[in-house]
Amino acid sequence: MTSLNKHYLIVPGWNGSGSDHWQSHWQTQLPNSSRTLVNSWSHPQLGDWVASLERAIAQAKGPIVLIAHSLGCVTVAHWAATRPNLRAKIQGALLVAPADVERWNVNPSLAAFGPIPLKPLPFPSLVVGSNNDHTASIERIQHFASEWKSALHIIRDAGHINSASGHTHWSDGLRLLKCFDYYRELHSDQRRSA
Repeated sequence: MTSLNKHYLIVPGWNGSGSDHWQSHWQTQLPNSSRTLVNSWSHPQLGDWVASLERAIAQAKGPIVLIAHSLGCVTVAHWAATRPNLRAKIQGALLVAPADVERWNVNPSLAAFGPIPLKPLPFPSLVVGSNNDHTASIERIQHFASEWKSALHIIRDAGHINSASGHTHWSDGLRLLKCFDYYRELHSDQRRSA
């Protein structure tokens, strides 16, 4: 298995992930981890975010597991649909609370990230959502997972799965990541031996 040299790349959402966000806590706990850095956290620009993800993937050593939240999930979908050259480096993606930037009441700063690419992702992925996320209905979260060919895990009453909804260290999420890693590596080993 490749777990010893894998790199965890954190892809924050709108305004980045503050010091008490689970992504920030995970970055201090996960070995070989880094995060994307954009110039437009507060007024997101799609080109900036996709280019930042591209740079971070190119710079990371070893196979990569993406850990994205909210607008970061949409960025991953855009990158995967338009930048085929580095997709082979990605072992998998944990996509938490993908934001529906096409909803009627979306902040105008985020609307430029639509339409959301709905092509199957070319790597294993797990979408984690909530039944009461104000940024995306459960139907839309299910739709994203279906179109991306992702596994889906719904958490009851978890809001946007961020620090505002009480998800700071989010140890249950770390367990989900470890289960996803194990599942992904097991299936990867089975494909190689087939």
